[in-house]
Amino acid sequence: MIQLLEPPAQDAEFSDLDRHFGRLIARLSPRADPGLTVAACLASRATGGGDVCVDLGEYAGRPVPGFGLTAPALDDWIASLINSPAVGRPGDFRPLVVDGRGRLYLYRYWDYEQRLAGNLLARAAAAADGVNETLLRAGFARLFPAPRDAEQKLAAAMAVLRRFCVISGGPGTGKTFTVVKILALLAEQAQGRRLAVGLAAPTGKAAARVQEAIDLALDRLDLDPAARACIPAEAFTIHRLLGARPDSVYYRHHRDNLLPLDVLVVDEASMADLALMAKLVEALPARARLILLGDKDQLASVEAGAVLGDICAGSGWSPEFAARLAAVTEVSGREIAPGGDHRLPLADSIALLNRSYRFGADSGIGTLAQLVRRGEGEAALQLLQGGARSDIAWRTVAPAELRASLAASIPERLAPYLAAVRAGAAPKEIFERFNAFRVLCAHRSGPAGAGTVNRAIEEALDDRNLIDARQPSYAGRPVMVTRNDYNLQLFNGDVGIMLPDPDAAGRLRVFFPGREGDMRRFAPARLPEHETVYAMTVHKSQGSEFGHVLMILPGEVSRVMSRELVYTGLTRARDHVEVWGSAAVFAQAVQRRLTRASALQDRLWPTRNTDGVMP
Repeated sequence: MIQLLEPPAQDAEFSDLDRHFGRLIARLSPRADPGLTVAACLASRATGGGDVCVDLGEYAGRPVPGFGLTAPALDDWIASLINSPAVGRPGDFRPLVVDGRGRLYLYRYWDYEQRLAGNLLARAAAAADGVNETLLRAGFARLFPAPRDAEQKLAAAMAVLRRFCVISGGPGTGKTFTVVKILALLAEQAQGRRLAVGLAAPTGKAAARVQEAIDLALDRLDLDPAARACIPAEAFTIHRLLGARPDSVYYRHHRDNLLPLDVLVVDEASMADLALMAKLVEALPARARLILLGDKDQLASVEAGAVLGDICAGSGWSPEFAARLAAVTEVSGREIAPGGDHRLPLADSIALLNRSYRFGADSGIGTLAQLVRRGEGEAALQLLQGGARSDIAWRTVAPAELRASLAASIPERLAPYLAAVRAGAAPKEIFERFNAFRVLCAHRSGPAGAGTVNRAIEEALDDRNLIDARQPSYAGRPVMVTRNDYNLQLFNGDVGIMLPDPDAAGRLRVFFPGREGDMRRFAPARLPEHETVYAMTVHKSQGSEFGHVLMILPGEVSRVMSRELVYTGLTRARDHVEVWGSAAVFAQAVQRRLTRASALQDRLWPTRNTDGVMP
């Protein structure tokens, strides 16, 4: 048994943590069982790779990579596992849980999944009470006067009429504008009672971004004072909203100490993992409205789970709810198109926004993004390579050519930003120029990873005398925080720039954008863990928007290369996107969907089960 867990048998297939967990489970079993040990290692590895559980059926009867054995047949394997005191059925309090479909969980992830599913279904089944439909119709007429806003109007109606709703749409579909109008409608429904509204996002960067978008929407909307008063003045990270405790998985707010909120809006919900979403929903009062905003086609969270994608696995309002929407919005029934099942609580809680106000019909970025979203890899590649759209471009770059290609083109693209640094421009202008261009990579490491690309860019800029990279800290160095620091209020994903500070005798400080255009500044030595960020991974770019994006693909298709990754990278660009790489890698990635093993989708949409086995 122990020999199975010692190198070199595992090679790079399993981490030290996976092997240690396998040893622990083996010690808890009274008899040596290689099948149990292998299953434990697989379950541990699965959660580290973003899955909530491991589907034993994918390994049953086959050689297990990293182990010199073949896994048992599925039924035999499950029977053997159940005989161990370390493995239980759903509902048992054991280190491992195996369900009726052969999905093996670490107990805490099984618990997160069933708690979240139960909570969301309960919220979705409870329609909001006390809605004044006469007042609501008047609000719709004022806030959604244009016929082209029918999608947003229907989504807003759903959010007012339901206690739980999801509004999913791509970039430029007006999710943030819609939610500001929703809050105004809810403020009117309160009729003088002050609404307690929370606004949150999974990361500090995403929270800052949604707050900027809401401030912009408020500037453009004519809202009465009561409505404006209920709009939050600040967006929080989910961790901060819940009251994170340093070096702990527990929060100040939980099911026994609920958040004091009437409405909670969570933006960029696709980035929230299963554990975090379960804890957030459980800390929200049952009477409160929960509104999730996001893009179901974007990348899922880095941690385990694909919560937003699982929630949006079905869509189409029930005929009964569609009729009510038509009545309160006066939107034509032809535009509502019911198709949901009234027996499924979530059917009346999901709105999909398809009309893009950012990308018009002639937009190359918009057209390309839709082709990628639908998995049409060859058509997307033809559009990229065709040269007919001025806002998209393709360049075939082999891995061996990448460094030279970067050296030849990147200095010119970063020259306006670095010129502003040398000229001593205001930090706000420097940030605007920096965000005009960004390099995105699929991987963090490797020949085409963000780390390698950042080093190549620094060398190219140093060779052109555009920066002085002889020291780790230099004027113009952009950095990304990689570890939360709650004392400094700096969070993973926050981006700052090192600049001379005239208020500190010209010494270098790292400037971070703050609220209302102000800047926060820190001595470089005070920063938590951070890294250079001329280039970043597509995962880290979520919640951001840049004028021009250069997306660099790896030399071969990897586990992370997927349709969702390509779509997310492309849609970070506002004005222009260029893709470097191999045509074969691009086409294969677009055709490959990112899947996360879990039963959340089955729990939320039970009629999708076709084999009669409940999770």
